[in-house]
Amino acid sequence: MADTTANLALPFILPSQAQKHVTHNEALVILDRLVQLIIEYEGAAPPGLPQEGQRFSVIGTPSGAWSGRAGTIAIFEDGRWLFAAPRPGYLAWFRDAGAIKVFSGSIWERPALPATLAPSMLGVGATPDLTNRLAVTSPATLLNNAGAGHQLKINKAGIGDTASLLYQSGWSGRAEMGLAGNDQFSVKVSADGSSWNTGLTIDGGGRVTLPNAPLARAHRTAGTSAPAAGAETGFTTLALQQGGVTLGLAAAGGGNALTVPADGLYLICANITATASSGYTVNVRRNAATTLLALRGPTAVPLTIHASGVFQLYAADRLTFQHAGTATFDEGPGKTELSILRV
Repeated sequence: MADTTANLALPFILPSQAQKHVTHNEALVILDRLVQLIIEYEGAAPPGLPQEGQRFSVIGTPSGAWSGRAGTIAIFEDGRWLFAAPRPGYLAWFRDAGAIKVFSGSIWERPALPATLAPSMLGVGATPDLTNRLAVTSPATLLNNAGAGHQLKINKAGIGDTASLLYQSGWSGRAEMGLAGNDQFSVKVSADGSSWNTGLTIDGGGRVTLPNAPLARAHRTAGTSAPAAGAETGFTTLALQQGGVTLGLAAAGGGNALTVPADGLYLICANITATASSGYTVNVRRNAATTLLALRGPTAVPLTIHASGVFQLYAADRLTFQHAGTATFDEGPGKTELSILRV
């Protein structure tokens, strides 16, 4: 029978041994050195003022009292240094690193995670919760390929549920893209995190809709009118309207100005249907000051003329017709009307 245990080399009390308490105490001391192991730090130089019972991992090219003791555990005990050789599989808490490490046979290293890990919640620099079960706080997040392509999949249970990417500012939503409450891909934005506006939708057939792109088709009530030369006229009806286009200030010659909701480039199309005994002109004007389009009609019975162009407009700009000469205009859809579309 051996005189010591196989793993920690604890001495046995032998039959008929004198002063058995010495052997017993020696075994207790060895246990105290290596069980519940706490390593203060890994290094090559001993501390200047070690405390009784402190333990250190000696690495590199040791100096001083640790010289020639690389790969051992240095224990300060009874005012002197003792050394023990760790075995593969030893576990220790490294106080400076705040981590548990395992001795591999040559170095201390953090235990590897299992190949398959299925925690109920995971936080990387953040605290997860029951809703955000994966939480990451980081300057960036990388999802790389494994030799070919890479897909990020966001699945929802049913048509009425949501699968989307939500962009926030100060934890308040500002933009969202994905399948939000239906199976159409959409991009939505918000100025306050409460009221949302859809900027783009794409249906299953690939058809794109811009539900808030400014556009309008404006005319006056069906009938005829004969504005005086120099008169400024507006509109009474928005046959088409989206994106915030409105009828605003009253025009002196009747109707209301078409009011632009946002800055941008706009396609402007004008239709004029009129009867005149002499030539006449209808100008499309911005803010009753700048002529954008000029439509000139000859003597005819009745005649429809068209003009179009792309112009820079600004929020709150007002569009009206200005008349020169005399003519009788056919009012109503498809006759005398103005259309705009932000491009």
